[in-house]
Amino acid sequence: MTPRLLLLLLALCPLPAWADWYSDSQDKMGTRIDVQLWHEDGDTAGELLQAAMAEFDRIEAAMSTYRDSSEISRVNREAANAPVRMSTELFTLVMLSLELSEITGGAFDITYDSVGQLYDFRARQRPDAAAIAARLESINYEYVELDAKAQTIRFLEPGVRINLGGIAKGYAVESVISLLREAGVSHALATAGGDTRLLGDRRGKPWLVGIRDPDDESGLVTRLGLVDEAVSTSGDYERFFVEDGERYHHILDPGTGRSAGSVRSVTIIGPDATMTDALSTSVFVLGQAGGLDLIEKLDGYEAIVVDTERRVRVSAGLDSR
Repeated sequence: MTPRLLLLLLALCPLPAWADWYSDSQDKMGTRIDVQLWHEDGDTAGELLQAAMAEFDRIEAAMSTYRDSSEISRVNREAANAPVRMSTELFTLVMLSLELSEITGGAFDITYDSVGQLYDFRARQRPDAAAIAARLESINYEYVELDAKAQTIRFLEPGVRINLGGIAKGYAVESVISLLREAGVSHALATAGGDTRLLGDRRGKPWLVGIRDPDDESGLVTRLGLVDEAVSTSGDYERFFVEDGERYHHILDPGTGRSAGSVRSVTIIGPDATMTDALSTSVFVLGQAGGLDLIEKLDGYEAIVVDTERRVRVSAGLDSR
């Protein structure tokens, strides 16, 4: 065979596709967003990463209380005066949040923002006892009334505000992974701060997820090998400041309007990131004993809890694994 004929045959034969990992990281939703995926085509992978980041942007635009133009900000402005019609997406997420309030005995309560809006952890600002007392009665999920037929929300008391900060990031990573799955991706990861959703495995091996030591940013309590699961961690080291020896952080106890203080971190593992996000907040508020009791009643969800003495306890199902 002549060299010229060999070159012609090579030109006519399709070259093999070289699959690889592709990733992107951006700052969104008040945290660092990371998306990784395995794909055979770099151009398609790039388009999928753009679509994933656009999905985070879309959800943030609708659910951020820091944006006056968001749908949830409109709800907070108007719902105490009259019923406000919501998008199906936001209505469904608020409805799930109220169901979780019932399941957790009020440990998860999106009306926490009635007091939570008074905190600014970046500026090291916190409300005094009088300011908390003046608004504490507005924290009550029963003051949120939904009309499923009209798809409206109404606040039954003035001063009520809702905030999806304890569930929206989990919802976002779950939504991004659904988008990638529908596009034919079999192996991927989406992370928003402490919330991660894994799609499939890491090409024949489990994903290794580290659970951070609350007192050491580079240290780990343990590592988990996970496949096609969600994992969410809530910790008192995420947004906090210390004043006069007291630690003020963003996970508020709806019953007191103050930072919950009986544990340092909670990690929840399960099949759905929307739920793991909300449950990590709930268990943090309930504390180690009450939180683990809750998890034992929920099929498919497991917990790792680090208390204020740095003792680690895990749920029964995870212990057996």
